[in-house]
Order: sequence, then structure tokens, then C-alpha cells
Amino acid sequence: MKENIYFYYTSDLHSYFENWPKITYFLQRKITERNKHNQDYFLLDNGDHIDRVNPISEALKGKGNVELLNKANYDVINLGNNEGITLTKEELTRLYADVEFKIACANLSCQDGSDPEWLQPYQILTTDSGVKIGVIGLTAPFADFYSPLGWQIDDPLETLRQYLAQLKGKTDAIILLSHLGVDPDRVIAEQYPEIDVIIGGHTHHLFETEEVYEEAILTGVGKSGFYVGEVCLTWDHQQRKLINKTAIAHPIPDDHVDQETAALIKKQQEESDLLLSKEVVKLKEPLEVDWHQETFLIKQLTETLKDWTKADVAMLNAGILLGGFEQGVVTERDIHRICPHPINPCVVRVTGQELLEIVRAGLAEAYQQIQVKGYGFRGKVMGVLVYAGLAKEDHENKQFIDQLIINGQPLDLNQSYRLATADMFTFEHLSLQISRAQAKEFYLPEFMRDLLRQALIQIAGH
Repeated sequence: MKENIYFYYTSDLHSYFENWPKITYFLQRKITERNKHNQDYFLLDNGDHIDRVNPISEALKGKGNVELLNKANYDVINLGNNEGITLTKEELTRLYADVEFKIACANLSCQDGSDPEWLQPYQILTTDSGVKIGVIGLTAPFADFYSPLGWQIDDPLETLRQYLAQLKGKTDAIILLSHLGVDPDRVIAEQYPEIDVIIGGHTHHLFETEEVYEEAILTGVGKSGFYVGEVCLTWDHQQRKLINKTAIAHPIPDDHVDQETAALIKKQQEESDLLLSKEVVKLKEPLEVDWHQETFLIKQLTETLKDWTKADVAMLNAGILLGGFEQGVVTERDIHRICPHPINPCVVRVTGQELLEIVRAGLAEAYQQIQVKGYGFRGKVMGVLVYAGLAKEDHENKQFIDQLIINGQPLDLNQSYRLATADMFTFEHLSLQISRAQAKEFYLPEFMRDLLRQALIQIAGH
């Protein structure tokens, strides 16, 4: 006898709730089809369901996301970096305390050993006929971000080796929920032939059908819920083994939505609107933002960053603020709208020479026009670089700098300086000098918008 076992999965929704009622409608149709043929099915999510760029996820701290997963009757979810490092440890622990699904995330644990009961390395799913499928989760090992929050993040490959040994003999097939990215997925497929399916995420890659790689098949459904993945495992009961495995990414049609889900999201929107309507300050005059030049608001935010971190110099890109503020009342919603990024402040140690190179690179128009994708950035372009504690004497040629002045003193090329900036600059794509800094200190759970709030309060108080 042969049996087809189905798995439907989402990944990297990033709180793009516009697509969720369409997804749940699609899943309901698939579930009806599976039930009609008496076939087993399971629903999985591979992390980054939450993204605090969405006002609902911001106001409810992910509780709305959990409610939606519960309502859709998901079976197992993995944690992405947007779950793990954009909430405090206490918020994340409470978030999954009473969920109706299970969590599989093997390489995350509490530094003090007090793991919540819901945090498990793997889950074993069993079909009605007794076929057992192990589901292991792995999340991106951003140790510098997890550590200040009180979490321990372990090497994914070593962790995987440990738990695959535990599952040996207990399961008939193994699925990996990998929130690591497509390149690590291929490394895992090469090193661990016992894994049958790798459901990929984090790098937002899309495989319309399975990619056969070594003994595994690799899958991916991109970002924002425009696709839902379907994996089919064919089990031969006589041979006691898998005889086939396939995957497909289904594009989600726009013409049907689940009305109950849409109504639930509307209710969550109303609740979040109320929470975010809290007044922060009253501005005596409007504050403008211009990505192509330094304005008073971005300058004040950069000064606040320098003071708050007690750094020697601070640097921010004007594009981090998506707009300005009108005169009058500023609410939490306004602050979130202007600075929605899940980006944290950080301080890195750089030499005077490296700081000079950073400033020179930032003067190039091509650099200012970079359309930044990922790295926590939710804006459009980089914009000009703005500094606090640093002054530059420009030659007529904008990329030629006669002298940098650091807090009233000439720059010493050999001296070490503490540079405060946004954590996205620690990724190599945006700044080689900052990404290669040996000493980096990340400030969590604060986002840049928390410092923007402080800057606004200071501005309103003057």
C-alpha cells in the first residue's frame, strides 16, 4: 500500500496581512481536498511570520500573528529572526505560552537554562496509519543580537547533528524547517543525507518546484505570502520507506478570501489603532525630512544616538526616516510610520583611518542613492550620511576632505573611536569598515524609533 502525506507551509510572511485571508482560503480548499481522499496533511510555518513594520504586529507585539496561526490550525512553526530578536525575552516567552500549535527551533535556548516549555528542538508528527515524520527547526544564528536579550543561539550544523542522532530510529522521514538561507540549506543537504526535505526561508528564495540536491529536496516560497508551499511524501508501507517526494510553490489567487480571517484582521487593526493613538509630544512647528540633505530632525536623532550610547561619533543615514512630522500632536502611530524598521542602535570601534574612509564613501552620490533591501531596513534609499560629534572641512571636490574634526579635535588616523550607528551598517553590503570592526556592541531591545521618540521629546521641550 502506498500513502501520500501532504505538508502545506508558509514562510517569511513578514506580517503582510493583506495576503493572509487569501492564504487561509487556499488552505481550506486544500484541506477539503485532502479530507475528501482521506489523506493526512499538516500545516507548517518557517518563521518571520511577525514583522513589526506592520502596525498590528507593533501594537500587539505578535499576539495578532499567533491568533491568526491558531485560527488557521497550524501544526508546527519555526522561529525566524523577526520573532527572536525584535521582541524582548519576556515578550517572546509569553507570546507562545498558550498556543494551539507546536514550536520546533533547535538552536535557540535561554542563557540561564530556563527554557519555556513550548520551546522544543523538534516535533514528531504521526499519520493515522502510523508513519512518523520528524520536524526540526533551525533559525539564523545572530549571536550578537540574541545575547543581549538573554538567549543562547547555537551553531545550526552542530545542533542539527545532535538532534538527528536523537531522531535516528524514531522517525520514518525528516523535514527541516530552515530559517537559515538557501546557501546553508545546500551545505546541510550535502552533510546530512538523512534529511528528506528542507523547507527554506530567511533569504526569501522561491523554488516553484523542488530542487533536488543530494538526497534532499529543497523548497522555498519567497516573501510576504504570495506563495504557499506544498510538499508531498509518498510512503510505501510494504517496503517501509519513502519512494517519492515532490514540492510545489502555489501562487495565491487574488479572487477569494476567507471572510472570518479578514474580519479578525480588521478587529486587530482597530485594537492596534487604539493602542498606537497615544500622544507622545506636541510639536510647535513641523519637522521636515529630506533624504538628499541633512535636516534638523535627522541631525537631532543622530545627536540623541551619540548621547544615548556615550559614543565619540554617531552616524545615521537620512533615509532611515521615511517622512517628517506635522505641527501639533505626534502619536505612537506617527513615530512608527516614520521609523518602522526593526533596527537597533549599535556602537563599533573604528580607527581614524577607517572613519575617514566611511565618510568619504558616504559622500558619493551613488552610495546615497542605494536602494537598500533587507538588513532590517524598511525604507527606500540610503540617503545622505549625517554625523554628530564630527565636522568635515570639504574641498570643492565633495569627495576630497581636507580635515575631519572629532569633538573639536583633529582626527587622529591611528586612534580608536567609538562610532554609534544603526545595526544595518554592520552588514558587509553597506559598509566594509563597520562590518569588519572587531568590537561591536548592540543595544537591544531598543529600536531606532525609541531614540526618535526621545529626540522628539527633546525638540518639543525647547
